[in-house]
Formats: sequence, structure tokens, C-alpha cells
Amino acid sequence: ICIMEKQVLESSEERTFQYQDSLPSLPVPPLDESLSKYLDAVKPFLNQEEYQRTEDIVKKFENGIGKELHQKLLERAKTRRNWLEDWWLNVAYLDLRISTQIHCNMAGPGPYIEHCWPPKEGTQIERASVNIWHTLKYWELLRVEKVPIERSGNAVLDMNQFRMLFCTCKIPGVTRDSIGSYFKTETEGECPSHLIVLCRGRVFAFDVIHEGNMVTPPEISRQLTYIQKRCHSEPDGPGVPALTSSERTKWAELREYLIDLDPKNLTLLEKIQRSLFAVCLDDSSPHATPEDYTEVTRLGLTGDPAVRWGDKSYNSIFFSNGTCSAFCDHSPFDAIALISMLSYAEKTIIENEGKWKGSDKVRNIPWPEELVFTVDQKILNEIGHTKELYYKKVSDVQLVNYAFTSFGKALIRKKKLHPDTFVQLALQLAYYKCHGHPGCCYETAMTRRFYHGRTETIRSCTMEAVEWCKSMLDPSDSTYQRLQLMHKAFAKHNNMRKECENGKGFDRHLLGLLLIAQEQGLPVPEIYMDNAFTASGGGGNFILSTSLTGYSRFTGSALPMVHHGYSFFYAIRDSRIVATCSSWKSCPETDAEVLCRTVFQCFQDMLQLTVTAQL
Repeated sequence: ICIMEKQVLESSEERTFQYQDSLPSLPVPPLDESLSKYLDAVKPFLNQEEYQRTEDIVKKFENGIGKELHQKLLERAKTRRNWLEDWWLNVAYLDLRISTQIHCNMAGPGPYIEHCWPPKEGTQIERASVNIWHTLKYWELLRVEKVPIERSGNAVLDMNQFRMLFCTCKIPGVTRDSIGSYFKTETEGECPSHLIVLCRGRVFAFDVIHEGNMVTPPEISRQLTYIQKRCHSEPDGPGVPALTSSERTKWAELREYLIDLDPKNLTLLEKIQRSLFAVCLDDSSPHATPEDYTEVTRLGLTGDPAVRWGDKSYNSIFFSNGTCSAFCDHSPFDAIALISMLSYAEKTIIENEGKWKGSDKVRNIPWPEELVFTVDQKILNEIGHTKELYYKKVSDVQLVNYAFTSFGKALIRKKKLHPDTFVQLALQLAYYKCHGHPGCCYETAMTRRFYHGRTETIRSCTMEAVEWCKSMLDPSDSTYQRLQLMHKAFAKHNNMRKECENGKGFDRHLLGLLLIAQEQGLPVPEIYMDNAFTASGGGGNFILSTSLTGYSRFTGSALPMVHHGYSFFYAIRDSRIVATCSSWKSCPETDAEVLCRTVFQCFQDMLQLTVTAQL
């Protein structure tokens, strides 16, 4: 009876991917609704005359070509569970020809310095081994579909992105890249089980399963120590990984050249592509405190390109002082999937006080093998040239990652305000203060209630937000007026978020209509050529590129979308808000440090407003 009961219990447990086939399809919103939301969103950036002109263009579109394109989009949606999926992957990521490692990848610092692992020289290998082991335990859970399904309220969320955390890599193409994903659950079959380790321009690999059992932290430590000792006592490697930071077409051509040079190079490249993830042993020692993660974040995002495989979906970087960072290609998943995995690892690391409490026995497992590429002078020159270009570009990045420590989610919720909206409105006010005009803003909303859903754009710079900003800067306005306007701005933002999460946003819809026109070989409709489209952020022109990375200790960062823009990423914790802000030094108008400090000041101003109102 016990055995039978156990089987029933086990079979009644939810499996990670069990609802994938029953998730609703991504909807296409009604055309009139999307266009009226679009008109609403462009208002802050136009004067009366310009707005009138845009309104005419939109009406013409709605009754003319827009109607036809919308019908064709509905047709497309009939045959696909997610009409956007392949389009989005191509347009947002795979068609890009710039260096995606610089412009698209995302990174975030490990928060372990706040509890188990304060920065300390000589701890790199030991901590890396423990961290890797906990990550491998997560991989094991995913293989047997024991990773809990995520929900929003009662709605099951799509879990497909979690498959991309392991054994996934972008492969450069001359005109379009592709994604190789080799992960399989146990039911699906064999899954690659080796790691790659990057150190001083060299690449090594070792398997994490030995005689049917996972390697332990002491065994991982033995492998990493072997690699590090060799790298530190022998000349540096050629640094082939640096090529992943090139412009995409260039990297695709050099990859072909490498393969033509020696077919063995293809075997090595495939070994890297198929690997679980990349472990990067970085010689830097970034300064880090719980209040200032700037240096560890900057080095995670823009560190030595010869010890990162920029196309790998997950690079786990360990610095020589025991600090660490994650570095990821953005195309296969959004930050939320990664953060779920990292939070699991962090929780289990804390439970074990950052130590390994199991056996110290080390089996006689095969030593790591070095992946030695056949290179010639041309490739060596190209690697040198690529590194030079890379450092020139990233030296222009200004990035700060600070903690605001006066309050956090607990107090904001107590004031009955939505914490994410609180930060978004503070950012709108700060931008207005710094620049004297509204800043078009992209905030990520998650559409994972739908099959393979990823994101929609919340355009945070609303008329309501602008009215409130003006009121905050107008000394003649009363506290009461400001508070009324603030509540209006909150209500507007909260409503937009809800609509976007439910597939009722308009940015992806407008993109779909444009892509239908392109596929049909039709001229670009006037609505997309109109100044209002670009001025309000359309076509990837958002000045503020922002994302909430969640309510955990993990925060992330990426670089701004446009040269005169900022990126602003934030994690909201119970009693602090940790923000990463970046800009380009070569743009004289922007200053990431000033904007970030101003946002923190605006947090105080907003709280003050609610306090004064209660008096």
C-alpha cells in the first residue's frame, strides 16, 4: 500500500512543462484599441499641431492599409499559437548585425557578498565549485521536471524559457544568427552534461557526470584548480572567445574561416555550443559592497572578452576575490527565468552557509580536456583587432549600481502604492528634472500567461505622469494637487501594466502590422514614417530602457538602446531598492550617476508627499 500511495503522490506532483500545451495562444488585440492607445502614448512628445497631423495619419491608417494588414495578421495568428514568436526573435535579436555581446547581453552581480561570501582573495575556486554544484542541482531538477511552475495569481505561466538556461548558444550567421538549444528532459532523451571553463584566453571542458553520478564540489574544485594552475604557469591562450564580441557578420565569417582552416575547429565550437554553461575564471578583483555593486556589475557586463563566450545563454563569472556575476545572451530568454534559477541556487547556498557539507572524497575522474583551436596569423590578428574595438567601445560606458537604503517595498505597500509604479514614476520625475522635458520610456511587461509569451512594452511616459512631473516642479502647486495627480499617474500605469500582461498592449501589435507589410513587399505605411513614431520611442528609439528584475536580491543590467539614452534596471526589496543605471560617456547630455542619484532623491520626495498629505 505504501509503495502504491507513494507512486500516486509522485505522479500527482506537477511537472515543470506539463501545461505547455494548454496555455492560451497569444491574442491579437483589436486594431482600433491599439491605435487609440498609441495616440495616447505619443501625446507627451507633440505640440497641438503635430498631434493633429499624427491623428490624421492614424485615422487614415485605421481605415485604409492598416485594416488590411490587421486582417492578414489575424490570418497568421490562426495557424500559430504565438504569432509573434519567430518574428520577435529575428527582429529583436537574431537579425541584429552590431556586436550583440556589447549592445544586447545582460549581466548581474551575485548578491552573496551580503551574506555567505564577503569579498576575499583566495576563495575564487572554492566558491565557484559550490556555486556551480548548486546550479547543476537545478539542472537536474529541470531534467526531471521538478522545477516548480510559476504562476501569476492563478494563471499558469509559460515555462519554455527555462529550457534555454542550459545547453544553449547563439550561432552567428552572415545575415541572421540562429539559436542552438540542446537541452532535453529525461523523458526526451540524452542531454549534454559537460561544462566549459574559460581562463586566460584558453578553453577547457569536463563532464559533470561520472559513472552515473554528479560531480561534487571537491571534485569540481579539483578540475578548476587543475585548469587554473595550468593557465597561470603557461602562456596565455589565443583568446578565441573574444571573437564572440565582434559584429555578427564579421564573427560569422571568421567562424567559417576557422572551420575551413581545420574541421577539428567545428568539433570544438560545437562542444562549446552544446555545453551546459560557461564558467569564467576572471583575474580581476572588483570592489563590491552591499550598497555599491558598481564595479562587479561593470566587469560582469563589459569585462575581458577573452574569458566570456558572449553567445552562450549563461556565463557564470567568478572573480579572483570571490565575487561573481552572471553574463547572458538575451535572445533565448528574459532575465526572469535566469533570476528564478539564481534565486534557487542562492537559497540552497544560504541554507548550507556557503559551504559544502558533504563528503570530501574525490573520485579519480578524467582531467579536463583543453579545446585547442587551430589558428593562423590572420585569426590572431583578428582577435587582437576585435579586443581593441571592444575595449574602445566599452570604455565609453558609464555605469553605476547603487542601493537606495531608506526604504523599500514594505513601506511603499503600506502607503497602498504599487512598488514598481513607484520606481517608474520616480524615474520619470528624475528624467524631467535632469533634462527639462519628458523622456520616452520602455518598461518590460511579461506576457508569459500565453504560449511562449515573452514581453510587451509598457510606455511609462504618460500624459498623467508628465502632468504630475510638471506639478512637482511648479512651486505654486499645492501638496494636495500634486498628490491627486500622482494618484492619477499611478492608476494609469497600473492599468497599462495589467493590459500589457494580458496581451492588450500595442507595441508588439504595431510591429506585427509593419512586418506583415514588409513580408508582402508593401511600402512602409506612413504611421511608421511619422516623426511621432520615433519621438515616442517606436522602432527601438526609447531614451529610457527599463526593467524591474523582481523582488529578490538579484539585479541585472544591459546597455542603453540609443546613444543619448539610459538603461535603468532595479530590484525592489523589503527595505531597499537596488538600481543599475548606465549611459554613454561620449554623450554630453546624459550622466548615469546624476540620473541615479536624482531618482533616489525623487523616492524621498514621493514618500514625503504621502506623509505631508496625511498630516
